Amino acid sequence: MKRDIINISDLRSGDEIIDVRSPDEYEHDHIPRAINLPVLNNEERKLIGWTYKNESSFTAKRIGASLVAKNIANHIETRLSKKPENWSPIIYCWRGGKRSGSMSLVFRQIGWNAKQLIGGYKSFRRHVITNTNTLVCSFHFVVICGLTGTAKTDLLSAIKRQGGQTLDLEGIAQHRGSVLGFDPDAEQPTQKKFETEIWYELQKLDQNKPIFIESESKKIGDLRIPEPLINKFRLGFCINITAGVDTRSEYLKKNYAHLIHNPGTLITQLDKLRARHGNSGVELWLDLISKGRWDEFIRDLLEKHYDVSYKKSMQKNFTSFPTAPNYHLNTTSYDALSSLADEILTDFATL
Repeated sequence: MKRDIINISDLRSGDEIIDVRSPDEYEHDHIPRAINLPVLNNEERKLIGWTYKNESSFTAKRIGASLVAKNIANHIETRLSKKPENWSPIIYCWRGGKRSGSMSLVFRQIGWNAKQLIGGYKSFRRHVITNTNTLVCSFHFVVICGLTGTAKTDLLSAIKRQGGQTLDLEGIAQHRGSVLGFDPDAEQPTQKKFETEIWYELQKLDQNKPIFIESESKKIGDLRIPEPLINKFRLGFCINITAGVDTRSEYLKKNYAHLIHNPGTLITQLDKLRARHGNSGVELWLDLISKGRWDEFIRDLLEKHYDVSYKKSMQKNFTSFPTAPNYHLNTTSYDALSSLADEILTDFATL
């Protein structure tokens, strides 16, 4: 193989990676740890595309060459001004073509040992899909199940604190997974970025130890869990977290306080349930909200919507759920969750 090119399978954890695509392309998805040094910004890329389509390829290339040269020069003079003579970055664009080739050529003329990624981002994307499929087959999943409000997400965090292996899909997705589960302070990633982050986390895990994961439906907010992954963990060993309705209600009031403080957003989301629960059912919830009767609202919503849906989904989709051992929580305090995490890790130390 030529010394100035590299395959995706040859990337190493210490490599410095440069994504020369536009900022919009980079934000959509990129190789983890890559920095963005675009040779064409968003507007410039659109200009080149328009010129190519409406004028000529020659004019587009001439304008593009000038812009690329100026942008590469700017990167060299600013963010790259302190790089040593033996610097050896890996550079990629969409398909490993002109944009990454231009920057690689200039860098090598300087004396830097720049390498161009064969196939660019497209080759990385294919690798993510293929390698995710391979990785999930080698893992043993322990699925944390439990009705809404049983602090499954916080328990997953406690298991990680106590040294267990976890895969937090809701954390990666920036969503709690239900109709009310959106995070007002975060935007969900793109589907491709979601899949990349899952792949990146899977690489860190030891296949000889269990991986704790929360029970999920196929979608978390607007994002779809990769099919090989969900098919695999739905065959995993289930454990069931139980808690009284008062405990669950208190947990939900604390963790969904943003909805209590902004009931307008809550009402908008509840309107989406009219087709399922009818106008009378939703109007009852809206009346309880308007009167500030939050405990009654939460209990009724749990009983009529969440609990029914969850039990039906678990029975249908998780093979070992009917025989899952129960772990009870009297409180969802930090200490209680830490203690339960210890108990669970002890029970599954030899899986």
